[in-house]
Amino acid sequence: MRRVAKKEGDIFVEPEPKVVVVVRIRGIMGNSPKVRKILQLLRLRQIHNAVFVRLNKATINMLRLVEPYIMYGEPTLKTVKALIYKRGFAKVNGSRIPISDNKVIEDNLGKKDIICVEDLVHEVYTCGPNFKQASNFLWPFKLSSPNGGFKKKLNHFNEGGDAGNRGENINGIIQKMI
Repeated sequence: MRRVAKKEGDIFVEPEPKVVVVVRIRGIMGNSPKVRKILQLLRLRQIHNAVFVRLNKATINMLRLVEPYIMYGEPTLKTVKALIYKRGFAKVNGSRIPISDNKVIEDNLGKKDIICVEDLVHEVYTCGPNFKQASNFLWPFKLSSPNGGFKKKLNHFNEGGDAGNRGENINGIIQKMI
């Protein structure tokens, strides 16, 4: 794509990411009800919980409102695989079940042509047509605090802190948290 654009004399603009991984980094003290509700809708009820979110106008606005309490960015395939394989649990009938074999996935998402862990990883990473079902099937990831700690939770990433949109830099800190 980049070469074709250059050959024709155009410029190539990278496409916007379709999926972000959102991690809650702050507690609930002093939250407004609106912030609390958005964190609840994003399924981020505890500190260090992480979820995959599809980006659209509504979710971008939601993320912007709760930016001081979360960090988010575009995950790489390696990060998506690591989260699902190492910290992945399934939500089956409201209970948290470890993804120990493909039978759990096939029983619940088989109708959506997701029959193994690799299909689940692919669906989440590419933001496929069954992303919503795949994301809701995954229990929010319970991560540990990052090895080496945060820089400054209260400041935005642009100001040298941790909160807000980190872009591709989210992958490094998630690797420390897995």
